[in-house]
Amino acid sequence: MKSAKDYLDEANATVPKMSAEDAIAKHAEGNGVFVDVRDSGDIAKSGTIAGAHRIPRGMMEFRADPAMEQFYNPALKKDAEIYLICGAGGQAALAGKTLQTMGYTNVTNIGGFPGWKEAGGPTEEG
Repeated sequence: MKSAKDYLDEANATVPKMSAEDAIAKHAEGNGVFVDVRDSGDIAKSGTIAGAHRIPRGMMEFRADPAMEQFYNPALKKDAEIYLICGAGGQAALAGKTLQTMGYTNVTNIGGFPGWKEAGGPTEEG
């Protein structure tokens, strides 16, 4: 039987991490798809990355599968540079592992939104 820690350890072992500073530089280049996987209530309270797609972790499989036409987010291409953020990094890691399992090849966990804000990353209201 697996625990939440087991799932998180597996995700952290396969989904690369990037510092907030490096992620901010990627964002400034205009490359990559930034995705906040928190639910809308959390985003409404804190805001999110400027221009980030808002895809709650519970909807990731639907938004990432082109066969799910009514839900699919066309920004999620299998070879796109995808940068995931959440509250502290755990949900982003788990969402990244899901995307990898679905065939996505360039998924990175950029940690928690508080770290992005503290590092001076551009934000927008929730």
